[in-house]
Amino acid sequence: MASGKRKIVKEGRPVLDKNRISLMFVDINNDLQSQVAEYYANKFYPKVYQAFSGGPEPGTVDCDLIITMYERGEDIRRQRSKDFKSEFLPEGYDYDYVIYMHKSVFDEYADKTVWKGKQILADMGTRDDFKATDDRELAEELWNMNLRIRDWVKETLADPENLKKLISA
Repeated sequence: MASGKRKIVKEGRPVLDKNRISLMFVDINNDLQSQVAEYYANKFYPKVYQAFSGGPEPGTVDCDLIITMYERGEDIRRQRSKDFKSEFLPEGYDYDYVIYMHKSVFDEYADKTVWKGKQILADMGTRDDFKATDDRELAEELWNMNLRIRDWVKETLADPENLKKLISA
């Protein structure tokens, strides 16, 4: 461009693709576990699933998580923390499965949502569970959580029938 300014392109609201299974990964702030699950579901199974993440109290994607993953070759820098009405999520609430990434959020919200009959609890713990005392230990705790989520996503989503068996609310 002549002016030297970058052109900013506004992303449109995504639309659910009825040819794929839609997933909503949930954690309270949509800042950690749900971001990782969304990333890996879309990375490993883009033709089978359309994955999103959100939370009832959105914050900011965990910067330590972004750095830890990036240093190990996984780039989630474009992920955004979203509430359920975010312009970066499909309109409405018609996801095929809603997967809560920790028990406290499931316990608080599962009975209050429109997703009855398609909710799954996949408790991956929280950052509060970490015992890290320095940055190196924190990076290891984050990476280990990342690996737990990655392995759960890879194994569980390998066969869409697995999800039906996991419905708990």
